[in-house]
Amino acid sequence: MRINYLAIVAAVLAGFVVSSIWYSPLLFGRQWMELRAVVPAATTESSIPVWKVLVEFVRELVVGYVIARFVLLGGVADWKGALRLGFWAWLGFPVAMLVGASLWDDKPWLLSLIHGGDWLVKMLLMAVVGGAWHRKAS
Repeated sequence: MRINYLAIVAAVLAGFVVSSIWYSPLLFGRQWMELRAVVPAATTESSIPVWKVLVEFVRELVVGYVIARFVLLGGVADWKGALRLGFWAWLGFPVAMLVGASLWDDKPWLLSLIHGGDWLVKMLLMAVVGGAWHRKAS
């Protein structure tokens, strides 16, 4: 079996959309800004440097690729298996790092919960999209 790079890009783009909604004022954007002591007027889309958006995209491409490798190596066969894989990958990586940041770097726990929720949704989505496209390619 081979990696389906189109599936990775689709999963990452879906993750980008989910994160945009997650950090919007509709969900957790206000709390996120308060916890970071950011003035809302200073965080418009036009004020986010392009290089940060590009780095974020590359970062999520790496995660998407690793999830795709896990799908292949784990023989994920259905959406339930993909959800399990996404959950365990989330628990073992982002959660562990976010807990460390709150524990040792004095990051607010609520901020880590907001980021952790975003990563949970993205990793579940990436695993399901990757798993579905992997099955189609088989």
